[in-house]
Amino acid sequence: MMQVLLDTNVLLWYFWGSDRVNTVKDLISSDEVDVFYSVVSLWEMAIKTRAGKLDIDLDKLSSIFKKYQFNELPITGNCIKAYLELPHLHKDPFDHILLAQAITHPMRLITSDSTLADYSSLVMAI
Repeated sequence: MMQVLLDTNVLLWYFWGSDRVNTVKDLISSDEVDVFYSVVSLWEMAIKTRAGKLDIDLDKLSSIFKKYQFNELPITGNCIKAYLELPHLHKDPFDHILLAQAITHPMRLITSDSTLADYSSLVMAI
């Protein structure tokens, strides 16, 4: 079974019905794919909500994740080690830790940030 980790923006676009995820919508919805979201994405959304840049109810979103059987991916010590080993090609720390999680577990990271594809073949840029 294929495993994928969704970047924060891909998660939001998927549940908001954005056309930006049309190329991967069937993949994400497939019974042959285990879909993961990271606690890092929850943290990023909480920071943006607190700063007034995003209006989202994280409790409601967590319920939606459960309904769609998305799996929460924690940050482990091995993820932090992988994070420290990444070259510094990109400045977003949230993207770095998501990539480190994808490398550690290993699974595909679906993102809209094509720069991340320079790090690993596990990155699927949309």
